[in-house]
Amino acid sequence: MDPRIMWPMTDAQSKAARPEPLPRAHYRVFRDIPTRWMDNDVYGHVNNVVYYSWFDTAVNAWLIEQGALDIHAGDTVGLVVNTGCHYFAPLAFPQTVEAGVRVAQLGRSSVRYEVGLFAQGAPMTAACGHFVHVYVDKTTRKPVPLPEPLKELLETAL
Repeated sequence: MDPRIMWPMTDAQSKAARPEPLPRAHYRVFRDIPTRWMDNDVYGHVNNVVYYSWFDTAVNAWLIEQGALDIHAGDTVGLVVNTGCHYFAPLAFPQTVEAGVRVAQLGRSSVRYEVGLFAQGAPMTAACGHFVHVYVDKTTRKPVPLPEPLKELLETAL
């Protein structure tokens, strides 16, 4: 038995737990992100930490461009409290990555975003990830209800 597995799993449970790539139709909003030379690691593909930067870029650029988030003068900021990623295929410089975003859950003060990263033109994700923002008062850092313009925009991506 693999010592990393904390309990015995049947073959069916093991297969059910394995994430799989997702199609473009799973996502609502898309953004092109060019890779950079420095994104590649010694193995010749984009290092895993860069994927998390792309998640932030895809979501926050969308929110800012749509006028739902003002990172300079706004009273509310989103803090990441949970994140994860599954990798299916390598990405490498000089590819352009297409990031798809959807809102998976919308709470009173929190949002779970799902982000799919595609090689340009590919039908299935090279990686799928998520992160949860809790929106807080910029000064007190206490959770606050989602501002109405933000909530309205997020509802379009459910």
